[in-house]
Amino acid sequence: MRRREFITLLGGAAAWPLAARAQQARLPIIGYLNAQAPAAVETARNKTAFQQGLREAGYIEGQNVVIEYRWAEGRYERLPALAAELTGRSVAVIAATGSDFSVRAAKAATTTIPIIFSTASDPVQSGFVASLNRPSGNVTGVTSLGVEVAPKRLQLLREVVPAANIFALLVNPINTNAETISRQTQAAAQTLGVQLHVVHASTEREIETALASLRASALVIGSDGFFTTRIEQLGAQLLRHAVPSIYAGREYAVAGGLMSYGEDFRDMYRHIGVYAGRILRGEKPADLPVLQATKVELIINMKTAKALGLTVPITLLGRADEVIE
Repeated sequence: MRRREFITLLGGAAAWPLAARAQQARLPIIGYLNAQAPAAVETARNKTAFQQGLREAGYIEGQNVVIEYRWAEGRYERLPALAAELTGRSVAVIAATGSDFSVRAAKAATTTIPIIFSTASDPVQSGFVASLNRPSGNVTGVTSLGVEVAPKRLQLLREVVPAANIFALLVNPINTNAETISRQTQAAAQTLGVQLHVVHASTEREIETALASLRASALVIGSDGFFTTRIEQLGAQLLRHAVPSIYAGREYAVAGGLMSYGEDFRDMYRHIGVYAGRILRGEKPADLPVLQATKVELIINMKTAKALGLTVPITLLGRADEVIE
């Protein structure tokens, strides 16, 4: 090989990483803002579902889109700074997920960058959008049935402990849905003819204190991003105190909780990914109606039921979407 040809080849090889980096820099960037912790199993499943939705819309991470992930790990006070970081990266769209606090932080950080949310609250009442069909502004997303199905959790739990007449509801008082969930679950308790004590916790220490002083036969845990990051702590403590419990997310039953009843969050996150792809293709958030999740799933952990000495009714097992043996 001639010396000039050899030098030319070397020059091309050196330039290739620079060209690759330049191409990467030109790819659109999605900001993924989540209130929870990336290590949680369900959080990872949701992220995968988001990526699946993107693929359905024609975008694959690392090939024709870049995703910048920011995780608050249950510390809501971190979200404003994380949202500001994403806007500073000039992202093309922000997926604000895992808590209403993510949505509020994103909305406070920008009025121009498109935002796609996941929320368990009424997005109109919360001020996220003007209407479900015509969101207006730079925000749209997917709303879950978190508030609507909260009373159903009490009903399901009572089927497992029919002799119990005192239940408790654990909520995070700083969650915007705490008051609504408490009110609706209290109404369900009156219908069932049982007492319901509402207890609060927004820190790990408060969780420990609340569970240690619990004066109830069974516990309903209100859906909350902070609680989701502490599912192993909740499940272990409640098993130690021999308290049957139910939570919203599947990950709770998988981690050792007795039952879970709530949305299939993977479906929600897939829709968020599809919307992110559609926005990257040029559609506007104002023209994308807010979607409502409709799929819910009941998961029962029979290992935990046996450890608690409970007999789960056959009729309830027959309605379960998954039974963990």
